[in-house]
Amino acid sequence: LHLRCAVTEYSGVSKKGHAPYNPRKKNQDALIMADDPATNTLILCVLDGHGEHGDGVSAQFRDQLAMEMMSHPCWATDIKKAAADAIAKVEHQVIRNFRIDTEFSGTTLSMAIIRGNKLIGVNIGDSRVILGLEEGGKLAAEEFTHDHKPDSPGEKERIVAAGGRVFAVEYDDGIDGPPRVWLGHMDVPGLAMSRSLGDAVAHTAGVISDPEFTEKELDPSSDRVIVVATDGLWEFVDNDETINLLFPTPGPAEAVDCLVKEANARWMQEEQVIDDTTII
Repeated sequence: LHLRCAVTEYSGVSKKGHAPYNPRKKNQDALIMADDPATNTLILCVLDGHGEHGDGVSAQFRDQLAMEMMSHPCWATDIKKAAADAIAKVEHQVIRNFRIDTEFSGTTLSMAIIRGNKLIGVNIGDSRVILGLEEGGKLAAEEFTHDHKPDSPGEKERIVAAGGRVFAVEYDDGIDGPPRVWLGHMDVPGLAMSRSLGDAVAHTAGVISDPEFTEKELDPSSDRVIVVATDGLWEFVDNDETINLLFPTPGPAEAVDCLVKEANARWMQEEQVIDDTTII
């Protein structure tokens, strides 16, 4: 007998960004919201594609991943194995898809899987899952998945051991950009994350596709909300701000709308461009 899923309502949106110099820009983000009544499981996932074919990579995961997970023989008994195998299988299909060139293109993946009161986080790259808690009338954010940045402990060591390099490039205004992954002998690809799906060239320099799992038993007395989002949100809105912004809203649809508006406004203010933004 399966416990009823702890999540009672949810909403998600994927909004195309804005780049004045590229009016034909596509939304390279994607989202998955899939419900499996047979096991009382909810899959909430965001994908942030990058590179010329990033939209193709994220779209193929959007279209295939949930089905692959639910049809996996271990789905009912071992969620992590089912998820890891399904992700690897879809990635393999993307790489073999001759319409999608994954040499310099790929996607992040951040997923919350809720079955009964159990929450499993799955992460590859720099999208993120957080929790909002309410204790003694006070709100708090708990980071549930952890971004894979090239200079993260353990990540940098692996890249260097594989012959890759990690360094930031100075922008025109003299400020350092984010740390990026480069081949040992050439200044490509400059990927700003240490794990991703696709990205064949970066994978020769120690970038990997392995998902990192986090688990927790949800506490009905304090755990109030789960947010799954791409860095269109996290770039300028931190975990605590996110929880404080969404908390006064009446429901998930309004919460998502409020966060997208705030994130977009901050991008415009800071960069005069807006990143694709996907929030559940």
